[in-house]
Amino acid sequence: MTTTTTIVTGGDQRSTRRTRRIEPISYVFLLPALILFTLAITVPGIIGILFSLTDSIGIGDWEFIGFTNYVAAFSDPAILTSFLFTFGFALVTVVVVNAIALLLAVGLTSRIRFTVALRAVFVIPMVVSGIIIAYVFQFLFQNSVPAFGSALGIPFLESSILANPDLAWIGIVVVTAWQAIPGTLLIYIAGLLSIPGEVYEAADIDGASKRQQLLRITLPLVAGYVVINVILGFKNFLNAYDIIVGLTNGGPGTATRSISMTIIRGFQTGDYAYQMATATLFFIVTIVIAVLQLSVTRGRSAL
Repeated sequence: MTTTTTIVTGGDQRSTRRTRRIEPISYVFLLPALILFTLAITVPGIIGILFSLTDSIGIGDWEFIGFTNYVAAFSDPAILTSFLFTFGFALVTVVVVNAIALLLAVGLTSRIRFTVALRAVFVIPMVVSGIIIAYVFQFLFQNSVPAFGSALGIPFLESSILANPDLAWIGIVVVTAWQAIPGTLLIYIAGLLSIPGEVYEAADIDGASKRQQLLRITLPLVAGYVVINVILGFKNFLNAYDIIVGLTNGGPGTATRSISMTIIRGFQTGDYAYQMATATLFFIVTIVIAVLQLSVTRGRSAL
C-alpha cells in the first residue's frame, strides 16, 4: 500500500513524494527465514567467537584465556602465510575471471553464428562439482601436460607445475577461473543485453570503431555489473577450499594452503579454540573488505 504526500517548495512549485507503508503481515512471512538464519548462522557464529576466548580442544573441559589465541595467531607464520596466499590468489583470480568473462560476453552477444550453442557450451563448468574438476585437472597437470611438453621438447612443461612451490598457485588460478567464468559470463551477458541497440547505431553513424565503442560505450554501461562480479567473485575466492584440496591439498608443503584449509586442519588436530580465533579474524577482515568495496563502488550498482 502506498500513500501520497504533497510537499510545497515555494511559489506554485509542488513535488509529490510517494511513501510505501509496509504491511504488518510482511513481518510474519519474514519471521521463518529470520529464525532459520539466526539458528544456522548467527548463534553458531557467536558461540564460535566465545570459544575463541577459551582453551577448548573441541571436547571436554575448557577455561577462558582471553585474547591469548588472537595474540598467538598474529605471530604464527603459518596463519600469516595462509592469509597472504588467500588474498593474493583471490585478487589475481578476480582479475583473470572478469577480464576473460567480459571478453567472452562481448563475443557471445555480437552477431556471430551459433551464439546460443556457444553460450550453452561455456556454462557447462557451472554444473560440475569443484572437487571433480580439481581431480580431472590434477591428472592433466601431472600426466598429460608433462607428456605434451616432452613430446614437443619444451622443458618448462615437462614437469607438473603443481609440484613446484613457486608455480602451483598458477594451476589453482587456472582451474578456479575455468569454473568461475561461466557464472560471471552470464551476468555480463545480461548487462550487455540491457544496453539499447540504438546507442551502438548512433555510434556507427558517428564513425566510432568497435574498439572505441567497447571503451566509450560498453565498459561504462556495464560498470555496475563489473562491480557485482568483483564483489561476488572476491567473496567466493576468499573461501577457496575444494579445488585447492583436489589439486594440491595445500602443497607442495604449505605453499598453496588457504586460510579455510588452515582453519579446517586445525579443527581436525584439536586446535579448536585457536582456529576459531583465526576464523574470527578472517571474518573481521572479510567484513572490512566488503565495507570498503561497497563504499568505493557506492552509486555504481547495476541493481
